Amino acid sequence: MVTEFTKGRLKVKMSNTRAELGEVAAKEVAAYIKELLSRKDEVNIIFASAPSQNEFLAALLTHEIEWNRINAFHMDEYIGIDPDASQAFGKFLKDRIFSKVTPKSIHYMNPQAQDPEEECRRYAALLKQMPADIVFLGIGENGHLAFNDPHVAFFDDPESVKIVDLAPECRKQQINDGCFKSLGEVPTHALTITIPELLHVDKLYAIVPSKAKAEAIRATCDGPIRTTCPASILRTHKDVTLYVDKESASLVIR
Repeated sequence: MVTEFTKGRLKVKMSNTRAELGEVAAKEVAAYIKELLSRKDEVNIIFASAPSQNEFLAALLTHEIEWNRINAFHMDEYIGIDPDASQAFGKFLKDRIFSKVTPKSIHYMNPQAQDPEEECRRYAALLKQMPADIVFLGIGENGHLAFNDPHVAFFDDPESVKIVDLAPECRKQQINDGCFKSLGEVPTHALTITIPELLHVDKLYAIVPSKAKAEAIRATCDGPIRTTCPASILRTHKDVTLYVDKESASLVIR
C-alpha cells in the first residue's frame, strides 16, 4: 500500500515497509531507465552509497535493464580511505550492484588521490563530459545531500565537486549505520558532488527509509527551505520523487 502526497514540487510516496519502499522505487526507476533508453543511446546515473539504499539496489537488480548502456558515477567518497575498505562508498556500490551487472562504464572517485583538489577537477570534468540523466539520492540524519552537510551546503555553490569537512552529526551517523565502530575511525573529510550539480539533473529519486531519518524528512518536507536542512531544496526541483516508509515519514504533516 503506497500513500502519495506532495510537498511543494516534491512528490512523496510512502510505503509501509523498507522492503516495499525498495520495490516501489526500483520498479519506477527501471521503467524510467527503459523509457530513456528508447530515445537515447546511453544513460548516465549518479548513485548514492548508504545502507538506506540496500533494499532499493537489491530490488533494482530484479529488473531487466540494459546495463551495458549505463554510465555510472558515485556522488561522494571519504578522503584517504582504502578503496577496498568495507566503508568506502565505491566498495559499497561495487559489492551491491556493480559486481552483479556490467555497466558500460563506472567512474569512481579516487579517495587516495595525491591531490584531492585535482581529483575534484577530474571528476567535475567527467560529469561535464557525461551529464547525468538520473540521480539516486539518500538524505542524511542532519538533512545532508551527498556530503553537503549544513555548514558546507550552498544552494548557489560555484563548484561541481569539492572537498568538505564532515559535521559531527554526519560522522556519528556512520556509527549509527554500523559502518564504523567509533568516531575516531570515521574520516573527517570527503569529496562530494555539490548541491547545484545534483539539482541540475533532470530526474532525482530520493530513497529514505527508517525512523532515524524522521526528523530530516520532516525538515525536508515541512521546514523552511534553507541550508540548515540541505534536502529542503528538493521541494524546488522540477522532478523529484521522495520514497519514504511509515517510520521515516512519521513526523511529516499530512
